[in-house]
Amino acid sequence: SSEKVRAYHILIKHQGSRRKSSWKDPDGALISSTTLEDAVSQLRDLRSQIVSGDASFQDLASKHSHCSSAKRGGDLGSFGRGQMQKSFEEAAFGLKIGEISEIVESDSGVHIIMRTA
Repeated sequence: SSEKVRAYHILIKHQGSRRKSSWKDPDGALISSTTLEDAVSQLRDLRSQIVSGDASFQDLASKHSHCSSAKRGGDLGSFGRGQMQKSFEEAAFGLKIGEISEIVESDSGVHIIMRTA
């Protein structure tokens, strides 16, 4: 199908992530010492700041996300089915526009996703 969504996300990497480096942590030292539980807890805190209106998704993404999309406030642009990891894709396609996901695990780490289109 030609169905596409547009989404922003915040990625927190951890010990179990497939790539243990990012623009924030080029040598991977921090990522390698972050447990899955720590990553989830950090993301829960960021999500509650967004939901409560204390911070914007884009601001927190640009400061905290381990994805290179952080430079764009977490914007991943538009994508169709089969372009993202399955768990991420299912979560993104399952959101209504403007909605923010619960925590989603993928091989890359843990994410929160905000669908924008």
